[in-house]
Amino acid sequence: MKSENNLRERDKMKTNINRRNFIKQIGSSAAALTLTGCNNNFLSARKQHPKPNIIFILADDLGYGDLGCYGQTKIKTPNIDKMAADGIRFTQHYSGSTVCAPSRCCLMTGLHTGHSLIRGNGMVGNEGQPPLLPDTNNIAKILKSQGYKTALIGKWGLGNPGSTGEPNKQGFDHWFGHLCQLQAHFYYSHHLWRNGQKVILEKNKNNQKRQYSHDLFTEDALDFIKNNSKNPFFLYLPYTIPHAELIVPEDSLSQYKGKFPEKPYIGKHYCSQPTPRATSAAMISRMDRDVGKILSLLKKLGIDENTIVMFSSDNGPHEEGGADPDFFKSYGPLRGIKRDLYEGGIRVPLIARWPGKIKPGTTSNHISAFWDFLPTCCELANAKTPKDIDGISFLPSLLGRDDKQKKHEYLYWEFLERGKARAVRFANFKAVQKNIAKNPNSPIELYDLKTDLKEKHNIADKHPDLVAKTEKYFETAHIESEDWPFLKK
Repeated sequence: MKSENNLRERDKMKTNINRRNFIKQIGSSAAALTLTGCNNNFLSARKQHPKPNIIFILADDLGYGDLGCYGQTKIKTPNIDKMAADGIRFTQHYSGSTVCAPSRCCLMTGLHTGHSLIRGNGMVGNEGQPPLLPDTNNIAKILKSQGYKTALIGKWGLGNPGSTGEPNKQGFDHWFGHLCQLQAHFYYSHHLWRNGQKVILEKNKNNQKRQYSHDLFTEDALDFIKNNSKNPFFLYLPYTIPHAELIVPEDSLSQYKGKFPEKPYIGKHYCSQPTPRATSAAMISRMDRDVGKILSLLKKLGIDENTIVMFSSDNGPHEEGGADPDFFKSYGPLRGIKRDLYEGGIRVPLIARWPGKIKPGTTSNHISAFWDFLPTCCELANAKTPKDIDGISFLPSLLGRDDKQKKHEYLYWEFLERGKARAVRFANFKAVQKNIAKNPNSPIELYDLKTDLKEKHNIADKHPDLVAKTEKYFETAHIESEDWPFLKK
């Protein structure tokens, strides 16, 4: 990993794709990328109406099957389930990556991991991750240019203190939370950050525990909504639940105590309570409770019908600190968990609610990904959508206009850990290639998700034509990065 100084000194990076030369660099994908520009004339009559507020709530390591509306039976999520009942639930939505930082970079910038600036997890010094650069285009900057008040509250992971990646330097008027992913593993933190200033959290009267960080994020989010209810706002709320340390206040834990047979966790990290299964469930239910608070506030303020709220997760479920995805079937009907490029590692919930605009109780099978969020926001705000992105607006699907919805030719991921791997989804097929660090020509696995959602039956040997197609997608989708070398050693 190069130092942050090197990152900032370099004028151009292969991952920070030059805006004018992008299409030339990716050659044969130019036609496909041209299709990704959203149709800003779609529903042009909306230009006569107020721009909607946009709230995006992101859970951390919540699995596809961790919510009641996606089949969960052990964990109570009534508010998020109600949100789905009042809006739309996507069944084929994908995260940007199978780990935190690159997934969030894809969400913010509209680029997949074959093109994006941040393609893996990493550290800069003792706190923070490699930063976004000054000229990084992202959702917050675009919406701010359209008159939106913008806020980031929660976990960032795309910069370190004093760097160009600090949220205030990336289009956010207000930010409060963790800069660093590693520090965000813990819920009774020593400090958080507020608009570039370190905030030391007070201990309780017994000089033991500090304030539960998740609760502070919710309080700040509610305040931001109250203070900006008269103007259009964008709230990005990346919660840290249910990732890493398993710990939750007693008022949430009590409802699950004794409910599950416990399997005591024997490990070195994040073992904070002796009931990991009950704690995991209670953490998710606490987050659900606070989603309910946000939705209730929107109604109270009279801005419910002019606010679209979306909820998703940054990747598949984890098994750190005693978390037990097998017990809860957190991956749902899918194969794999966090750090896998199988469906369980990257297919995530996506729920959207917008009273009067989104038809209640809708389910969408539209194939979409994190890099589609930026163009969707552009269309919501009547902003010009950048042409040099990988995303396609899914606003038509949100509004039930499937006849107007453009589709991806393919979705692409690459992952630098565990020997390097990459994957592509096209039509009903999914291809995965692993162990690329040892063998760049390692076998490609191929699955038909229509008949084999669990990805149990590799059909690559029966479809050499589809394997060849996969290889072309791999070549087209990837631009090598100096800081995140994938094909080079």
